[in-house]
Amino acid sequence: MDELYYDLHMHSCLSPCGDADMTPYNLVNMAAINGLEVIALTDHNTARNCPAAIRAGEEAGLLVLPGMELTTSEEVHIVCLFSEVEAALAFSDYVYERLPDIENMPGIFGEQVLMDEADNDLGRLSKLLINATSVSVMEVRGLVEVYGGFCYPAHVDRSSNSILANLGEIPPECGFTAAEISKTGDDAALMQAHAILQNMKRLHSSDAHYLPDIADPIHRLRVEARTPAGVLSALRRG
Repeated sequence: MDELYYDLHMHSCLSPCGDADMTPYNLVNMAAINGLEVIALTDHNTARNCPAAIRAGEEAGLLVLPGMELTTSEEVHIVCLFSEVEAALAFSDYVYERLPDIENMPGIFGEQVLMDEADNDLGRLSKLLINATSVSVMEVRGLVEVYGGFCYPAHVDRSSNSILANLGEIPPECGFTAAEISKTGDDAALMQAHAILQNMKRLHSSDAHYLPDIADPIHRLRVEARTPAGVLSALRRG
């Protein structure tokens, strides 16, 4: 049994709100310098930069999970993680089709840059990725499981785009067994205010959009295997 320092929520330059320096190579190597052992790349509504981050992670000796931060129709952010990059990309295509046909305006929202593991520019995604999809928070867990993934509500302590802010509570019928709290969030206060969190795995991640925001080695996850499947298994154990 290993305990790995983790940060399972960060954005690359493919997210329009992600800094241009958050390239797959840069974010992976900054995480490694920080002393992290497993990370997940979770761009808004896409996993298209995950293959590059995974390959960069292999070079840096860092375990990288493919994922995304899905925006539901209720404008709730959900972290979705996968053990296989092919599954993540298939889910990414499914989600992209459920984004509204609104073109990104880079001058307003920022660029959406596709890259390889050496940070070569591979092009752009045209749809604005930060919009809400047509996927409901009530269906997202079952949908992600079809693709072999695991999901949970993001930054539940925030005042915007969180399940607590938007819905007032975590509906039990959503079936979530874990929740993310901001890296400096107060677990005890949240559990006192929302009893459902007491029986959920609580994770702390950075939601980094800039290299200095990537987490330090503080929070650990106990895994039986240092693999993406091993990480997902640990998350599912509760």
